[in-house]
Amino acid sequence: MSARTQSLIDLGRFLRNRRERIQPDHVGLPAGPRRRTRGLRREEVAVLAGLSPTWYTYLEQGRDIRASSEVLESLTRVLRLDEDERKYFYLLAHGRNPPVSAEAKAVLADVAADRVIGAMQGADQPVYADNLYGDVVAWNDAAAQWYTDFSRLPDGRRNMLWWVFSDPAARERLVHWAQDAQDIVARFRLASAMRPRDHRFAELFEALWEASEDFRRHWSAHEVKENHPRVRELRTPGGHTRQFELVVMRMTDCFHSVVLHMPVPDA
Repeated sequence: MSARTQSLIDLGRFLRNRRERIQPDHVGLPAGPRRRTRGLRREEVAVLAGLSPTWYTYLEQGRDIRASSEVLESLTRVLRLDEDERKYFYLLAHGRNPPVSAEAKAVLADVAADRVIGAMQGADQPVYADNLYGDVVAWNDAAAQWYTDFSRLPDGRRNMLWWVFSDPAARERLVHWAQDAQDIVARFRLASAMRPRDHRFAELFEALWEASEDFRRHWSAHEVKENHPRVRELRTPGGHTRQFELVVMRMTDCFHSVVLHMPVPDA
């Protein structure tokens, strides 16, 4: 027996085992008094994954039908495979490791960003890291002083967009609030166009649209901007103001950025 044949046999056994682990009510299907199959039926998995029942049956039978990465990702979702199981699934089906999932990539990026910001914790100038949605994932003490103490913001609201449009203090900290607000919305519009099926963008947009008339007005202007360096003037609670050039450093292979604040020399 060839190594490929053995991998396909193992793949079929693995799929069946994971299919039988999932209870119908976990995916919104009725259990039914006459159900004899443990877990889900093959036909149910196929429908949930958007596949032909016959095609999925062939896959579970160990036939060499060359499932695409899109199919593997769909089955990963339906069968609720964790990262280790997903890796094993890809190794059996394709003979190689899977691409890093968006979720795993985000976790790794958060850790890396935290380390970068941690190394700059004692700096006088603000520095923070955010992601494609504007979520602030790491910051130093100076950023908390010049902006806000992000640690006090609830989960899901530790977001630069949300802070700008929902916290009255943002209008005090950002000397040119209207300009900065339009700028951040323009960058949010461009970022959201990069991932049109991303539920996180949709949820954040709906929350902002519902909560802020100013957000609705700025969004309706249809301005679009890339995350280029720019000048921002900030004000501390004590009234001291200073201009900073925002230098954005994108982290490799992810949508996280580190935003450095370089003081603009006084004229």
